[in-house]
Amino acid sequence: MKKRILFTFLGLFCFIIKAQDYTDIVRLNISQANLEDEQKTFDTDVTNINFEVLYPKILNENLILLTGLTAENTNVNLSQLASDENLTMTRLNAGLKIKHSEKWSGTYVVLPKLASNFESLGSRDFQIGAIALLDFQYTQGIRAKFGLYSSSENFGTIITPLLGAFYRSPNKKFHFDIVLPIRMEANYVLANHFSLGVDLRTSVKSYNLVGGSTNVYVQEESVRAALYGSYGLFNDSLLLRAKLGFDTTDYGVYAVNDKVGVQVLTFTLNKDNRTRLNNEFDSNLFLGLDLIYRFDISTKQ
Repeated sequence: MKKRILFTFLGLFCFIIKAQDYTDIVRLNISQANLEDEQKTFDTDVTNINFEVLYPKILNENLILLTGLTAENTNVNLSQLASDENLTMTRLNAGLKIKHSEKWSGTYVVLPKLASNFESLGSRDFQIGAIALLDFQYTQGIRAKFGLYSSSENFGTIITPLLGAFYRSPNKKFHFDIVLPIRMEANYVLANHFSLGVDLRTSVKSYNLVGGSTNVYVQEESVRAALYGSYGLFNDSLLLRAKLGFDTTDYGVYAVNDKVGVQVLTFTLNKDNRTRLNNEFDSNLFLGLDLIYRFDISTKQ
């Protein structure tokens, strides 16, 4: 599968852990694409809405409590014989950020979630993950990140090593923030309140489908890369972004008992002998809109 090569480098998981000079307290991401299957037997409009809220509470100078909520909905037709499905994921994010030393800090979060079409909730809709991310501060504007993510999914257990970096230029016009294979953002300020950037977000997750005689799950493998123009309001604490990008998301349907065991990135430790029940999706352009409420620590110090 062509996405295997791409996901070797870009991978999974859409949860954002902050280890930089800003924190996004609220994010709303909306995207719209029209995707065909590779056999060109049908096409479907895909609308994805993702909402995240993060509430960090300082307990002392070395400890921050992290709580938050992520909700995502994708409206998509999975095959020419099916009607539209609403794939919905709701996740609690609960953990701690600990300052271990002058240079090292760590973020540790538990991620229980429900992921299905929410027609009738059951045990197969519940999954749980966890992430550990270490942060090493070289200078005020340069940081390195190292970590690991794991989650139970309908297709098995997924494990992902994380490697990243953050950089902000001395004049604060340019910055990049990378945690591979989950996300990347680079941004350059052209004028007051206006900037241009590139953004990449990836995920691998599953949804249990219930209702009628349905006894299947959907495995979503997504890479969305985009160029954007951003305008800041209220001293750049509220960002409005218009995006044009490339969507490679695939939605594979499998029988509920058809599993792969342990998967590292997109590689299975055992041979993947599953029988796919729908055609693979092809890539296409997408349009997007982001609304972000950002707390910039660097301007508050």
